[in-house]
Amino acid sequence: MKREKVDVLVIGAGPSGTVAAAILNKAGYTVKIVEKLLFPRFVIGESLLPRCMEALDEAGFLDAIKAKGFQEKFGAKFVKNGEVCDYFFADQFTEGWNWTWQVPRGEFDKTLADTVEQQGVPVQYETTVTAIQFSGSDSVTTIVDKDGNASEIEARFIIDGSGYGRVIPKLFNLDKPSNLAPRRALFVHTKDVKRSMADEPNRITIVVHKPGVWVWVIPFSNGITSLGFVGDPEFFKQYPGTDEEQLRTLIAAEPYLSERFENVEFAFPVRILESWSSTTDKFYGEGFVLTGNVTEFLDPIFSSGVTLATVSSQRAAHLVIKKLKGEDVDWEKEYMEPVMQGVNTFRSYVMAWYEGTLDTIFFAKEQVPEIKNQICSVLAGYVWDKSNPYVAEHSTAIKKLAKLIHLKQRLNEA
Repeated sequence: MKREKVDVLVIGAGPSGTVAAAILNKAGYTVKIVEKLLFPRFVIGESLLPRCMEALDEAGFLDAIKAKGFQEKFGAKFVKNGEVCDYFFADQFTEGWNWTWQVPRGEFDKTLADTVEQQGVPVQYETTVTAIQFSGSDSVTTIVDKDGNASEIEARFIIDGSGYGRVIPKLFNLDKPSNLAPRRALFVHTKDVKRSMADEPNRITIVVHKPGVWVWVIPFSNGITSLGFVGDPEFFKQYPGTDEEQLRTLIAAEPYLSERFENVEFAFPVRILESWSSTTDKFYGEGFVLTGNVTEFLDPIFSSGVTLATVSSQRAAHLVIKKLKGEDVDWEKEYMEPVMQGVNTFRSYVMAWYEGTLDTIFFAKEQVPEIKNQICSVLAGYVWDKSNPYVAEHSTAIKKLAKLIHLKQRLNEA
């Protein structure tokens, strides 16, 4: 059987895999990416966060992304019963990037993959990993191409950035369920002919439709807008008909959307994503590290996916470089704990969103600018900045703030 040898094998050509590969390649290591699908391919996670820009910059991707003319994003708008709460990244507490992009992910991911190939990293598409054998940090991975031809890749280390494919967790039975409740998303791309240019399209809009049910509205620079309803799977069962009939009924029932998207043309058939949250016990092992959605995918509500993917792979790449140099790496302290800091901060906000706690904060009549800026930093993806009390005390700070707001409301009504 044919065998090739590299320093690092990267599984997956999405943002997680390409960022890691680019950083390793820049450091002088031989890297190869294998990807199960053919790019471009459809995937959600279309609204980025400013924090991911640092990883994209280090990977050398920014110029190529800018050349695509993707929609720039400067903040997020939350809407409930006609009330609006705006967050502008320029106002955030943490020093860092104050803008990013909203992107059709198929084109965005293909741009990253093409760029990393131009940097000298080969990407082998339509290739499935069927087995991995580890001998210490070294490994031999068996792959099968689209024509059924098997071959082997010998590597000193493996980075699994395979996203929903979750290659290593599935091969070695590492998967475990997330503690988040199952959700269902019904979504489509629309030809957004009634888009208002007054306050669109440089931010994502999130509409509270009903308790626990929300809508994303993500405008792209090409005139297409991504539109999706998310909620408990049981919520959707009350709406009869086809997926398209369900979605059009939901659009008509939401005042903020009904006129703009009435009879709008859909760019492709309505899609469904369900029960997406999953995790693993450990994000590393002898000879491998997991990055991005392979570690844990939470929920689309705060657009955390690409940020967690790129930042985790950025950190992983530097630790792999350290490991390949023969230096000691404490994967628990240097990787697992920092990654979980980001995941758990986002998790607290995801849970607070579905519990309604964040509704109380976002739509409070009196807003304290300093607190709003600190929460804005979380929404911008700066979930590793522990100088921010709404990061350092993420599990309790937002609950305390919501209780204080409720108390003030009762006192004002008394």
